[in-house]
Amino acid sequence: MLHFFYCLVQALLQDLYDMDHITFIEIEFSTSDWDALMDANDLTDDGSKLIATVTIDGTSYDSVGVAYKGNSSYSASNLKNPLNIELNYTYTQRYQGYSTLKLASGKNDPSFVREVLCYEMGRKYMDMPLSNYAKVYINGAYYGLFSSSEAIDGRYGERRLYAEKDNPRFKCNPPNGMGPGNEPSLDYLGSDSALYANIYELKSTFGWASFIDLMYQLEYNSVNIETYLDLDKALWMLAFNNVTANLDSYSGPTKQNYYMIQDDNGRWCPIIWDQNEGIGGFENVGIPGPPSLSQLTDLDMYFHSGDAAWPLISKLLAIPRYKKMYVAHMRTIVEENISNDWYHTRALELQAIIDAEVQAEPNPWYTYTQFTSNVDNQIAGMTGAFGIAEILEGRETYLTSQTDWNLTAPTISAMTTNPVVVPANSLVTFTASITNANYAYLGYRTFVGDVFQKAQMYDDGAHNDGAAADGTFGVSVFVGAADLQYYFYAENNDASIFSPVRAEHEFYSLLIDADVVINEVMPKNNGTVADEEGKYEDWIELYNNTGSAIDLTGYYLSDDLADPNKWQFPDTSIAANGYLIIWCDEDTLDAGLHANFKLSSAGETVTLSNASGFGVNEVTLPEIESSTTFGRYVNGTGGFIRMIATFSAPNSYTAIGIEEPVLENKISVYPNPASEFVYVVTHSDTLVQFQLMDLNGKLIYTGQLENNTAVDISYLESGIYLIYLPEQNSVQKLIKNKGPYNL
Repeated sequence: MLHFFYCLVQALLQDLYDMDHITFIEIEFSTSDWDALMDANDLTDDGSKLIATVTIDGTSYDSVGVAYKGNSSYSASNLKNPLNIELNYTYTQRYQGYSTLKLASGKNDPSFVREVLCYEMGRKYMDMPLSNYAKVYINGAYYGLFSSSEAIDGRYGERRLYAEKDNPRFKCNPPNGMGPGNEPSLDYLGSDSALYANIYELKSTFGWASFIDLMYQLEYNSVNIETYLDLDKALWMLAFNNVTANLDSYSGPTKQNYYMIQDDNGRWCPIIWDQNEGIGGFENVGIPGPPSLSQLTDLDMYFHSGDAAWPLISKLLAIPRYKKMYVAHMRTIVEENISNDWYHTRALELQAIIDAEVQAEPNPWYTYTQFTSNVDNQIAGMTGAFGIAEILEGRETYLTSQTDWNLTAPTISAMTTNPVVVPANSLVTFTASITNANYAYLGYRTFVGDVFQKAQMYDDGAHNDGAAADGTFGVSVFVGAADLQYYFYAENNDASIFSPVRAEHEFYSLLIDADVVINEVMPKNNGTVADEEGKYEDWIELYNNTGSAIDLTGYYLSDDLADPNKWQFPDTSIAANGYLIIWCDEDTLDAGLHANFKLSSAGETVTLSNASGFGVNEVTLPEIESSTTFGRYVNGTGGFIRMIATFSAPNSYTAIGIEEPVLENKISVYPNPASEFVYVVTHSDTLVQFQLMDLNGKLIYTGQLENNTAVDISYLESGIYLIYLPEQNSVQKLIKNKGPYNL
């Protein structure tokens, strides 16, 4: 029973963008002429949407705004148009933290996998939207199959880039449509924002001055561009566009279909958008007429590098180190996706997921035969529509034949740290065996939201690297009380290499070895677990990694780097392999451990220092949503991830990649939280079986109830419970507040 219950909860936590899951979306308009009304809204182009009730995998939302979207993919004569579903069009509401759904119709892609496949491939190397498939019904009739991709809104920046949702954000597509001279090329035109208004679409409330400054710096100060631009994301984007012949992009003639978001470090981050014509699907290479297969497969590896009209390409690739990094990234993309046939295997897997839906499609763009054949072959009788294999294998053949592709890069191996087990506040030497290199550096940082610092490595015998010119490079870095993330880079006059090869998107981790660690932090406790006074306060959990009790008397805890001795532990110890909770509520006179500070869900740094004032452990929190924690996995020794709270218990691998994790359900419970009685709405006219369980799946009560029945919960201890209706396969989280029977 417990295993079944666990599996049910996991199913109900099905992520909106799980690639093995086809999202089921039902749209109910109050009128039958919805198509004409949405066509009319598109003509006005004022952002108007048609109101509907939208149900996503069984969860319904009222007063949702629905509109058609797209430029070349939209037409009033289409039987199926791409959709923009805005859940918070009328008032704030989100599904699993997402407020907007972007659905593409599959036009211009007979294979129906290009968008989902490209996003999955690109996410190995940079931040790109999540994407899967959705089956859409409108007013009870099957409307069609769509690819469903994560919207690049303010919350995208929070989730993925450590960028506040109000940070400057631009959609790099001309707001009034493409036309001569208004390509979003990042070309500096002057300081007046009016010069850019028809080229870029401001999606935030401000940002023109900083965005224009980026273009100025790119034009006149490109050697220092890393201060203003996330260089690694930019190079990955350009490498990806080139390898995959993705020409409906910055690298193509229109220079569009990407976003620029400024992160909390002040750097602009490019994000690729709109991949329905990826992998050679865009029939334009910048010369008259649709391209031939060879024009796509034999695209120059430095396409547009000599053309000032593409400054992001021409300026960056004019710097020798950046050019070598760009080629290194291209090699990685080819080796990990084309040479090993990953793309082909994955394309067929994606087609298998949607095969039945494609066959049942009421408004198809292509025949089923065209769908199945386009992974490998061009569609007979159609201009363009080349097979995915034709494009990617052709790109590999061409690129690997180029002289610059075959230049010998360094190798990096035998990477070590000294000491191997790193205590807090240590000078750590990083070494690596590097061949055929004349320059190397270590990239390192203490928080995933920070910029990597770069420390040059030497093979001179003077940097704890062994003997001079022995092939071992070294550098020493002071490591405080925070875990370290790092990677290696090496180059010679011709080529370069990263380790790991997906850096900076992926990296190695150096975890501080400490007997007592900050193990889990909850900065916004809205009903997860209460303190001794029945209050839902912020908390920090410590864990003892040793088999002996440790005296913490005189230790310090703080959320202020400038004041690490902010709160001192009283006479306290932590049990062997045990947990200790400190409530962060400024209620220092309450029973138990209550610190003299509160935590910020907007993100901050928490430090633990010993009685002598030396740092023992430190963690920097990202923005954390309500009832979500930031904790170590593996418990006690691993790195930090967002997770569901595991108060004073081993951290579990239940990572949360979105805000506001909830158990989606088909029942309603109110009020919630409650202390004595709750009303359960079952959406059923008959008696239904009712089970009440704790978070471990332990059955507390079972019985039957009618719709909208009051249930006595006064006897329960304060905490979180689950109401389970087996006949409906539905779960609802219930928060029991302190009441008259559990004082």
